[in-house]
Amino acid sequence: MSLPKAELHLHIEGTLEPELAFELAARNGVTLPYADTEALREAYRFADLQSFLDLYYELMAVLRTEQDFADLADAYLARAAAQGVRHAEIFFDPQAHLARGVAMGTVVEGLWRALGRSETDHGVSTRLILCFLRDESAESALATLRAAEPYLDRITGVGLDSAEVGHPPVKFREVYEAAAALGLRRVAHAGEEGPPEYITEALDVLGVERVDHGLRCMEDPALVERLVRERIPLTLCPLSNVRLRAVDTLAEHPLPAMLDAGLLCTVNSDDPAYFGGYAGDNFDAVRAALGLGEERLRELARNSFLASFLEDDEERRARYLAEVDAYRFGGAVS
Repeated sequence: MSLPKAELHLHIEGTLEPELAFELAARNGVTLPYADTEALREAYRFADLQSFLDLYYELMAVLRTEQDFADLADAYLARAAAQGVRHAEIFFDPQAHLARGVAMGTVVEGLWRALGRSETDHGVSTRLILCFLRDESAESALATLRAAEPYLDRITGVGLDSAEVGHPPVKFREVYEAAAALGLRRVAHAGEEGPPEYITEALDVLGVERVDHGLRCMEDPALVERLVRERIPLTLCPLSNVRLRAVDTLAEHPLPAMLDAGLLCTVNSDDPAYFGGYAGDNFDAVRAALGLGEERLRELARNSFLASFLEDDEERRARYLAEVDAYRFGGAVS
């Protein structure tokens, strides 16, 4: 669906398609434990979040040089633009690369080779969000933030991802306070596998401005009321939720009920190479499975721009919102 949209929940490492994985493996002399791209694609079937994460981190071994990261980001941006993405706020996981001996500068400068020319090449504006791995230590997160300080002109915010259960937001209070002191925006994964209390903790302890996933807020009516009252955006990832068994089928996804409750929901692709679809594919999927009408889809697109970190460029936000309003399903008017 080419409806203009922003993508706010996208892990750049999760855009590694099997074909590019094998191309980068050959370039860098890395042997993958799969016979070919089809065998690797077969491995993209997951029982839960951890089974996905195991493969996700394994395949990162092919990412070694600035050019690798540039090629990864450029491939994503081309696919995203073709599906109507006009603005992308992109997560990256530096700890997973630092642990392999890949320097912070290699990652950030490589990504920026693509992001810095994305508007010219793809018509997509971008922001970069550094994520901490919640199953690593709080000390590691602080060290990662320090390593990123020379590159903060390229980084808009910080996030928190990876295995959620057993790693509550409070564990990262100190690093989020440090990020806030540096002027960075703050988001965090919460309420995907973890309980609604993790969402509350992310708001109260980490001071997040956006909740990534947030699916389980629906179990706590008082939390839903708060999220509506404070206009806290939720970055939902429907196809991801099905692939990782957060919901059994897309037809059972609570998105319509969340919108009916007044929540500021957005639709995103999370790790699209692994979960079966990019941003437009997710819009197509919820339209088909949940019977969302055109105005509901337009609401989701508007929400994505309203939830974007574009406070430094309100003129751009207004332009994107106007594009959403002007869009005609089956084609857009100029």
